[in-house]
Amino acid sequence: MTACRVRLVDGLAALGLSLSERQQTQLYDFVKLIEKWNKAYNLTAVRDPLQMVDLHILDSLTVLPHLKPPKVADVGTGAGLPGIPLAICLPEFQFVLIDTNSKKTRFVRQAVLELKLRNVEVVHGRVEELRLQPLCSTVICRAFAAMSDILKLSGHLLAENGVLLAMKGQLPEDELIMLNSQYAVLPLSVPGVEAERCLIRLEKAAHG
Repeated sequence: MTACRVRLVDGLAALGLSLSERQQTQLYDFVKLIEKWNKAYNLTAVRDPLQMVDLHILDSLTVLPHLKPPKVADVGTGAGLPGIPLAICLPEFQFVLIDTNSKKTRFVRQAVLELKLRNVEVVHGRVEELRLQPLCSTVICRAFAAMSDILKLSGHLLAENGVLLAMKGQLPEDELIMLNSQYAVLPLSVPGVEAERCLIRLEKAAHG
């Protein structure tokens, strides 16, 4: 077993995730795909596969307990993060991965094909121009924009009682001051990563 696979298995155990052998292999294969395509497509500044496991895969999976079924939009998915790792772990959910970068959406489509993910749709375009039916129960983004911009650009994708989840590093106090909505701040702990991580959660109330 490669060091990369060991790191992944240990990280999943630290997160308390019990995944099938097939799901673990898909996550591992996704890391290999990012590494392979990164040279030509510049998908991520992270070059070391071991760091990719920590900073991309395990980081993405910390939000699993907070997703609301059945439909999730990943806004500004980039190289398919957090959408693809989440879709691998939640085959019963439907995922829509959205990005304006055509190179990155081309990679994500190829990854979906090679990983045989039947619960993922990839959309190349601007989120504010996108109309989805049915609407999403969860909208998630990772390093996408300031909180007020996230709400303004992607709030229309959320169904009533849906949740908007924004993955952040340090607590973005300046961004939160600008919010008129109620929110919760949830600390995230990523195995192998000492840097601060948090999740900002907003719920879209019915009729509002």
